[in-house]
Amino acid sequence: MNNDELLPVMESFYTIQGEGYFQGHAAYFIRLGGCDVGCHWCDVKESWDANAHPLFTIDQIAHKALSEVGGNAENIIAVITGGEPLMHNLDALTAALHARGFQTNIETSGAHPPSGDFDWICLSPKKFKAALPEVIEKANELKIIVYNKSDFIWAEQYAGQINRQCKLYLQPEWSKAQEMIPLIIAYIRRNPKWEISLQIHKYMNIP
Repeated sequence: MNNDELLPVMESFYTIQGEGYFQGHAAYFIRLGGCDVGCHWCDVKESWDANAHPLFTIDQIAHKALSEVGGNAENIIAVITGGEPLMHNLDALTAALHARGFQTNIETSGAHPPSGDFDWICLSPKKFKAALPEVIEKANELKIIVYNKSDFIWAEQYAGQINRQCKLYLQPEWSKAQEMIPLIIAYIRRNPKWEISLQIHKYMNIP
C-alpha cells in the first residue's frame, strides 16, 4: 500500500447518503477529480478536470476522513465518488479507509477497470461511455438515472446483465424530477423488481 500516492480531491465532507440503498446513513464523501464520461446533465461538472483540484496523499485523505467523523468510523460509510473515481487506482485508498474502520462504498459509471476493495459498489452507467463487464458483474446496486422515457428500456438492458443479488433503482434526474417521478412510479408498479431512489439530500438542502 502506497500511502504517499497522490489523488486529486475536489471535495470531502461528512453528511448523509441521500440516495440508493444506503439512503439516510451517515456517510463521509470523497469526491475525486477527473471524469471522461461527460453527462450533459451532470451537477458537478467542475469535477471533470482532474488537474483543477489539489493533490493529497492517501494518508492525508484517510486522516481527514477519520478526524471529520469524530475519530470513530463505526457504522459510517466512506463513499468514493467523482467525477469518475475509477479513473484512479483506489487500492491504497480503500485499504487506508478500512484500516480506520470505515465501510467503503463507490459510486461509479463502471467505464474504467475496477480497483480498490469495496464493501458496496453502486453502478450508475451512462449512455455516453459503456460500463465494463468486470464492473457490472461486481455491482451490488444498479442505479439508473431517468432523464427521459427511453431510459426505461436502457435500464432493462443493464438489469439483464447484473448478478441476481444486485439491487435495482430508478432515480429521476433532478431537473426532470417533476416530470419523471410519475413515470417511474407507474413503471415500478408494473415492474416491482425495481425500486425508486430519490436525492433526499437535495430536498433537505444538505451536501
